[in-house]
Amino acid sequence: MLARDWRGGELGILAMALVLAVGVVSGISAFTSRLQGALEQESHRFLAADLVVRSSREMPADWLQEALDDGLSVATTLAFPSMIYSTSDAMQLVAVKAVSAAYPLRGELSFSDEPFGEARAVVSGPGVGEVWLDSRLFPLLDISLGSSVALGDASFTVAGAVRAEPDQAAGTYGYGPRLLMNYADIAATGVVQPGSRVEFRQLYAGDPGALQRHRGQLEPRLEPGQRMIDINQGQPGIGKALARAESFLLLAGSLGVVLAGVAIALAAGRFSERHNDYVAIMKSLGATSGSINFLYGRSLLLLGSIATGAGCLLGWGIQALFFKLFADQLPVQPGPSGPRPYLIGSATALTCLMSFAWPPLRRLSLASPLRVLRRDLPLETRRSTRDYIIGLLAISGLMLWYSGDWKLTAAVISGLMITVSLGMVLAMTLLRGGRIVGMSAGSIWRLALAGLQRRGTANALQVVIFAMAIMLLLVLVLVRTSLIDEWQTQLPEDAPNHFMINIGPQDLQPVEQMLREEGVPSEALYPMIRGRIMAVNDQPLPTAGEMEEGPRQRETNLTWSTGLPTGNVLTAGEWWPDGTTEALVSVEAEFAQRMGVEVGDKLSFLVGAQPLEATVSNLRQLDWQSMRPNFFLVFPPDLLASYPATFMTSFHLDGENKVFLNRFIRSFPTVTVIEMDLVIDQVRSIVKQVSAAVELVLAVILATGALVLVAGVQASVDARMHESSILRALGARRGLILGGLFIEFSALGLFAGILATVAAELSVAMLQIWVLDMSYAPSPWLWPLGLTVGTVLIAGLGVFSCRKVVSSPPVALLREL
Repeated sequence: MLARDWRGGELGILAMALVLAVGVVSGISAFTSRLQGALEQESHRFLAADLVVRSSREMPADWLQEALDDGLSVATTLAFPSMIYSTSDAMQLVAVKAVSAAYPLRGELSFSDEPFGEARAVVSGPGVGEVWLDSRLFPLLDISLGSSVALGDASFTVAGAVRAEPDQAAGTYGYGPRLLMNYADIAATGVVQPGSRVEFRQLYAGDPGALQRHRGQLEPRLEPGQRMIDINQGQPGIGKALARAESFLLLAGSLGVVLAGVAIALAAGRFSERHNDYVAIMKSLGATSGSINFLYGRSLLLLGSIATGAGCLLGWGIQALFFKLFADQLPVQPGPSGPRPYLIGSATALTCLMSFAWPPLRRLSLASPLRVLRRDLPLETRRSTRDYIIGLLAISGLMLWYSGDWKLTAAVISGLMITVSLGMVLAMTLLRGGRIVGMSAGSIWRLALAGLQRRGTANALQVVIFAMAIMLLLVLVLVRTSLIDEWQTQLPEDAPNHFMINIGPQDLQPVEQMLREEGVPSEALYPMIRGRIMAVNDQPLPTAGEMEEGPRQRETNLTWSTGLPTGNVLTAGEWWPDGTTEALVSVEAEFAQRMGVEVGDKLSFLVGAQPLEATVSNLRQLDWQSMRPNFFLVFPPDLLASYPATFMTSFHLDGENKVFLNRFIRSFPTVTVIEMDLVIDQVRSIVKQVSAAVELVLAVILATGALVLVAGVQASVDARMHESSILRALGARRGLILGGLFIEFSALGLFAGILATVAAELSVAMLQIWVLDMSYAPSPWLWPLGLTVGTVLIAGLGVFSCRKVVSSPPVALLREL
């Protein structure tokens, strides 16, 4: 029977739906799995390792040996600020970084043979007795390759110009002109003494399982002042982008599961309707209900097995094609996906077959033998409430298994439930409207509206199905747009990419004048005073050595301002009036939460050797991605006026204008310039790769949604073809029939678009707030998009599917149907 149905074209839609369902789900799952692995591997270059342990003092060497015994790769680094001297007595404050021979474990280290020369990637850093310097240090110190520089008690040969480090953004002392040296030379310099401001790091990389085991062994042994860091803690901006991208990919795959289920349900419903007559004939010849169930059940399992195999091959081809097309955009070669994506695809096929395809086929055994003689008898393929509940539970279970995120599953299922509920209400309105308007409309409109009213239940179901598919696609488009827009907003092309600190009061006007003359756009100059928070409400805080996290004594930069700084938003309290003399302070909201501080609390500080007390006036939310100078603590001007201050600012400088920094530092040798452009370029690179992945997955899901819409139209095309054939036999014009079909499908699409847009807005709000950690913003453009897609797409598909009715003889069509 299966072979006969295949030859007769009966299984075409169902088989296509199954193959595409398995192919899309397994393909997207394999693609996202491999892509996530590649992106995570690429993101680890921001740490130069998979895992890092940071400490303000040297850590036991046993930790490294244990990691080596576990099969992991290890490296060590040490960073600190220091002065270096050239043979011509020129000196410069630099950010020293000492690295072991295995550094870096992830990413690339590059240097050039001359300042600002062509960069070359290398597998390890400088040799013993050698240093690499930042290119701009060469003119500042009046040196060249082969010259000697002094660091502490030791002299070193300048062997190259350091160009890029994978973890430049990761360290406390990672900014400023770099001096890269060999870790073995640290002892000879004598600069690292007890109490020195240094940062030790142990780097680990290797097999994820071994890495997790070593992490579990180390974490209980960490002491105060030591911290374990992965990509989420080391680079929270990148970690957040990756987490949101992962949520989007899981959302896309979950929607693929839902769309696959809907497509199979529609195809199976049409298949069972077309088999009612076959079953009636078999029962009239003596077939029992059990034998019919066995026959169709066996055929369904056989079809499912064949379609699952073909779908898995299609899924493998989809992900392989994607990686081939986008190989140039991928930072690393992705690893294998493993069997899980294909198990998910197979489970999707089996679950959808049993939950959506089998119920209507099982009811075929209830078909009456009288249908052989009386075709007006009702079909026995309508689904019961239990069938819909089973289908909903099946889809929810698949989504939860696939995504592993109950919030994501709840948001999507809630949107689907809203669509179904509103769809039934709208269907009743549609029936009444069709009956009333159809009485007075012209012939084409009367024909279309009469068709809507006559097939009210079927049309209501179609509206819901169309709305579900369109809603899921709108959700994906809207979330994708929100993600990419936010990523692009965080790092615009003209964002400040350099900071200047330690600007003395006497240099304020000359610095501003030089920036203005060079045409370098900059932010305002902010005063900066170093202070230590000592107590909250007269309760002394523990020191940093006693506690790594939570409320503790810490040094931070203080500033003053008459008005709310640019990009800051008050979340509690009020800003002080101009000219206030009260002892007040404004605190950044997250900093206040970590310190356990609220509006009205009293904070005690030590500025230099002088105590300072202030009452918390308000809390602020900052935009840390803006690259403007931001401060945890802001005071009124009069409160800090008696304390010595330096100033800071940020500015944007294009790569081709880097030589300006040399002129600037010669003019202002005491000013420190922190270069963030390489860090920003690294972040932009990972965001670009994530955005490309988001776009790619969106295209796949849109294709799946189109399949559902086609299956939805095909599910009702037989009845419409039958009616249109009768009208043609009675002499109806081509324009009347096509016009009526166009209006009917347009109305269904319009109602589906309205439903889909409402449900999409609500679902996206839940997704953005619960899953993606974003603030919700309404999207006015969604309404015209949803209504246009619903009306135009459904009308076009409907008329295209029924085109045979005006190009074939009515008698031939009636015989086929």
